Amino acid sequence: MIKAIIIEDEIRSIKLLENLLKEYCPEVELIGTASNVTKAFELINSQKPDLIFLDIEMQKETGFNLLEKFDEINFEIIFTTAYENYAIKAIKLSAIDYLLKPIDVDELKEAVEKVKVNFEAQNTNKKFEALIQNLGNKNLDQFQIALPSLEGISFVKLNEILYLKSDRQYTFFYLKNGEKIMTSKNIGNYEKMLTEHNYYRVHHSSIINLSEVKKYVHSEGGHVIMSNGDQIDISKRKKEDFLKAISQK
Repeated sequence: MIKAIIIEDEIRSIKLLENLLKEYCPEVELIGTASNVTKAFELINSQKPDLIFLDIEMQKETGFNLLEKFDEINFEIIFTTAYENYAIKAIKLSAIDYLLKPIDVDELKEAVEKVKVNFEAQNTNKKFEALIQNLGNKNLDQFQIALPSLEGISFVKLNEILYLKSDRQYTFFYLKNGEKIMTSKNIGNYEKMLTEHNYYRVHHSSIINLSEVKKYVHSEGGHVIMSNGDQIDISKRKKEDFLKAISQK
């Protein structure tokens, strides 16, 4: 069983999530709820949950105010929010799950399943540290992305990435310093996340950092030369949209 706490300032939202967990996530045992940061901090320290469902905006406080009270995060976090805002971008990159209200049952079940598979306090601390750095950094290029692999999680700044290449279910990140990081997620997981940060999927197997394109070469589909000299092919169906994207950077 996964011991969980709901932290939310609206009673109706608490009841809705509680009912969804009872019906669709029987492996989750709800051991308490709290409606503000002070009560939530006390409850977490006394009950030692495995997981907290944490509302981002609670009246005059935020869920981040709560997490900043802990020297060490030894529980998993699933954020809940009604808004797609700046914080969500930071959360996505930090590999922490979130649910948009009204909560979708399938997304809830998927988030809980990830908790069952990935519960590691050390990784949670690292992901939270990356999240706090991202939230405090208004320069989106300096945001850090969490890259899960078989060995653990690597954290890389967006402006250090040249391009991504897929290999079946794996994705390789190629960095400016020559390093190559293999992640255990397919390239589709990164497409929407990175296109918000000046990246473009030029091929079914490639996503490039538009800021690192050195040269575009005309050919049947075309290809680009990246700042390190590597050549990346552009699919014919992507060529027109790519040229529009590169002209706007």
